Amino acid sequence: MEKWKTELVPADEANIARAAALLRQGEVVGFPTETVYGLAGDALNPEAVEKIFRAKGRPQDNPLIVHIASMEMLPDLVNNPPELAFKLAEAFWPGPMTMVLPKSARIPDVTSAGLSTVGIRFPSNPVAQALIRESGLPIAAPSGNLSGRPSPTAAQHMMEDMDGRIPMILDGGPCAVGVESTVIGVGEDRVRLFRPGGITVEMLEEICPVEIDPGVLHVVEAGRKVASPGMKYRHYAPKADVKIVEGSFDAFRAFIGRQAGEGVFAIVFDGEETALPVPALSFGAEDDPAAQAHLLFDLLRECDERGAKEVYVRSPRTTGIGLAVYNRLLRAAAFQIVHLDESGVAAQ
Repeated sequence: MEKWKTELVPADEANIARAAALLRQGEVVGFPTETVYGLAGDALNPEAVEKIFRAKGRPQDNPLIVHIASMEMLPDLVNNPPELAFKLAEAFWPGPMTMVLPKSARIPDVTSAGLSTVGIRFPSNPVAQALIRESGLPIAAPSGNLSGRPSPTAAQHMMEDMDGRIPMILDGGPCAVGVESTVIGVGEDRVRLFRPGGITVEMLEEICPVEIDPGVLHVVEAGRKVASPGMKYRHYAPKADVKIVEGSFDAFRAFIGRQAGEGVFAIVFDGEETALPVPALSFGAEDDPAAQAHLLFDLLRECDERGAKEVYVRSPRTTGIGLAVYNRLLRAAAFQIVHLDESGVAAQ
């Protein structure tokens, strides 16, 4: 892979124009969205898409999401979308929702991982929109991290993973949402949730019925082709071994007391940090899943920076955007869950 001297530059008009020119030349660049930072390439150029996979070290059976900046771009990319797709677009685009739709012949197989469908998203971030418009291209863009690592919610996070791998990263400040987009398959009268995100099940249910794919909360069976990114077994993970812990805080405190040792960290809710005998980071109030979503990936990276070997995380609620937080934690933990009784003993 070509070794670049990666530039981390402000996302101003001149640098957006430079980044757009690189995209037209078949290169890939980093850019902000409202969810996480993305690694952008021309979605219609197989060679550019291959560069995305190489930069990330990403398996090619994992489809990419194609980003647009206007509804006028949609007909060129998909075939015969159901009427429900337009109702959902009216409700949630621009925004953190990806719709999986029948792809047109213009979408290369490498972009869609050989599937007959493609995920399409219209981001609300103004830098993302400006980059797409300036380039004149639909942009294929997974999260801008090395494959399997926590997604970057700040430009510096992306620089840590992509320095030397791509020519440029546009710094547009911290991402507002903090977890990747909601991904749904769209049928005639209902949707299937493949990956939860900022557009919640409850929000979608105001438009139509929602079926939750088993892969949201369970291990995807070996060999299954996935319709969405983020459905694989281990994903979003720091170097440390992560475990989700379910139970009361008193039980968690007793349990952590027995695990305490060098390299043991905890991620807990606001106000719980000082009651523990190990370094503890807060990812927001127990009843504030939006804050948890915003902070989760930052904290997983911070655990790495501080030399964590094991990270025990208080289990979040699974309503609203809390489902997205729990989904990301399941993958970061490789589905390792500790169930505690009231005395803090793990169930066998």
